[in-house]
Formats: sequence, C-alpha cells, structure tokens
Amino acid sequence: MRDASLWTERYAQVRAATMALAAPLSDEDCGAQSMPDASPVKWHLAHTTWFFETFILERFEADFQPFHPAFRVLFNSYYNGVGDKHPRPQRGLLTRPSMAEVRGYRANVDARIAALVARGGSDAGLAALLTLGLQHEQQHQELILTDVKHLLAQNPLAPAYAPRGAAPASPAAGASPAWLRFDGGVHEIGHHGDGFCFDNELPRHKVYLEPYELSARLVTNREYLAFMQAGGYRDPGLWLAEGWDWIRAQCLDAPLYWRRDGGGWSVFTMHGQLPLDLDAPVTHISLFEADAYAHWAGARLPTEAEWEHAAAGGPAQMFGHGWQWTSSSYAPYPGFRPAAGAIGEYNGKFMVNQYVLRGSSAATPQGHSRASYRNFFPASSRWQFTGIRLAR
Repeated sequence: MRDASLWTERYAQVRAATMALAAPLSDEDCGAQSMPDASPVKWHLAHTTWFFETFILERFEADFQPFHPAFRVLFNSYYNGVGDKHPRPQRGLLTRPSMAEVRGYRANVDARIAALVARGGSDAGLAALLTLGLQHEQQHQELILTDVKHLLAQNPLAPAYAPRGAAPASPAAGASPAWLRFDGGVHEIGHHGDGFCFDNELPRHKVYLEPYELSARLVTNREYLAFMQAGGYRDPGLWLAEGWDWIRAQCLDAPLYWRRDGGGWSVFTMHGQLPLDLDAPVTHISLFEADAYAHWAGARLPTEAEWEHAAAGGPAQMFGHGWQWTSSSYAPYPGFRPAAGAIGEYNGKFMVNQYVLRGSSAATPQGHSRASYRNFFPASSRWQFTGIRLAR
C-alpha cells in the first residue's frame, strides 16, 4: 500500500483521539445510556472498532478470525446487510464486555490494521475504506461528547466532564445582527475537489436561488431569552403544528440544559453548571424552536443551498460554534447513488423525516468540517450542539 507510514500515523492519531475523549470518564460513566438516541461511550469505542474489523479486516485480512463472534451483533449499529443488531435502546444494558475487554478489542484490531497496511497491497478499495473508517470514527468522537453531556446532565450533582479552561469570553454581539446580502441566480452546491466527502454530498449540481440575506452571526442566548420572555413558548401562532404539539407534550419553555437559577438562568455545560453566557450562541435547540424563533424575529431559516452558497463568502460563526438548522428536508441530490452493499447504508436510507444542518460545532473534531457537509437529525432533536442562523 502506498504511503503506508502516513496511513499508520493518521490511523493512530484518530484512534488515540477517541481514547483521549474517554480518559476523563470512569468505567461507570462509559457504560451508561441516558436515552435511546444516545449511546454509551463503551459502545462508541467498540462500534468504531467493529467498523474496521467488519468492513476492512474481514475483507482484506488473510485467514480472518473475529476477535469475538458475538461482537458482530452487539456492536452493529444499523447495517442490515451485515446481519442482526442489538436493540439500540438497550445498549446501556451491555455490562459485558467490560471496558477492559473493549480496550483489548481496540488494541487487537489496531495491531491487525497496522499489519495489514504494512504488508501493502494493490486494492484501491483498502485506502477508500480506511478513509471512510477514520471519518466515521471522527463522527463518533463528536457523538461521544454530546452523549456524555446528556448523560452527566441527568445527574443532580451536575458533574463536570472536564475542568473549565481559561476560555475567552464571548464577544459582545450587539443589539441586532447585521445582514449579509447575496445575489440570486444559478449556483453550484455539493462537494468538489479531490478531498474526502460522504456520498450524500454528491453529486455537485446547479440550484437556482432568489436574492437573499443571511445574518452575519448566530442567534445568541440573550436574543433567544428575549423570545422566551416575550411569550414565544406560549404563542401557537409562531409554531409549526407538530412543534406546538411537541412542546406542549414535553412541557418545554427553554432550550435543553437551561435551568432557572434564582432570578436568572444557568446552563449545564461540559464543565458543570455555569451562569448563562448571554452573548454566546444559543445551542441545543430543536428545528421546531429554531423555526418559531425565526418567525418571531421576522425572518426564516436558510435553505441548505443558501447556507452553502453563503459559506464561500466567509460569514462569522459558520463553523465551530453550533450546527445550524436549515429549512431543507434531508433528501438525495439529483443523481445520488449509494454505494453497493452494506456500506451503502451509511447515509441514503435515512433520507426521510429529517432536516439538514450545516456547519459544525465546538464538539466537531478539527478538520472534519467543510461547506458541503450535510448533517441531519429529526426536527425534535436537541442534544446535539444545534443553533440558529437567520435568513430573509
């Protein structure tokens, strides 16, 4: 395999970064599951290893033998082409294997991948699958952080994932956001160039846009609090019908992790319970809440085509602060074709009842974001670092 040493180094870096995320946690932390949409850290560590074992070692390793036959089912996420799966809501019940056994599983597969890469080979599919596996692991690195935050937030002790660093204060956002104007016409969206992308970012294609404006920054906690104080959660005229039914059924009146603290608000963070930073971008917002806020503010959510077109102009906070809801349903681009076999189940089969988010968050690994990246979640999802950028 060409550039074997570079592949080995890159693989080791990504895998070590995953283990570093688990380092502040106890084994008890790593085994718990706070809700069906979240997974235990132990499961993330095993599933990302399962991906390399199932899609690479099983195909390319001579005389392949699984580390443990039962792991094929226990740590399969949604690949029906591979076989049976352990029920997702029951991942937290997997007290066995232990964390020590999962660490051993990772070490075993890592050594076998290193040996496979060192032996070389002419199959171009190996490099493509290694790249996909590392990108897949980076997605799970972000999920580890968001799932751990949700887990720790259920604890009345409000434990911190990590000590608070000397992060700079959020810049003052001003009374109202500036608006950036973009010309309409025919533009292209979708991935281009030689770098990696997921299949749902292809093919690049033309779209027609009317002239539009995008807010120069994300909506802040201060601005969202004004929406709350103006009765935003009590005004059905601002909400999509399903969203109104949802907030009523869930008895919601604030973003996820906000708590009333005396006369004001505090928020649960990765560093424990802290006073609400009014100038920071609001996060942990559902599409329903983002859409209601946009209506209240006399604006709307951008389409994903508008967002991607605008990203080329470099507005602030497009990346690294919060995933930004768009009004676009998650659907295939014209001419989209998933890969053959189980690996083709990665994105395409989820193109129903979901909305597209663009950008990236503070939990996204460095180098994992790009303008064409299409994240997607159901309209009610809030446990990811999701925020609001307005359009009009």
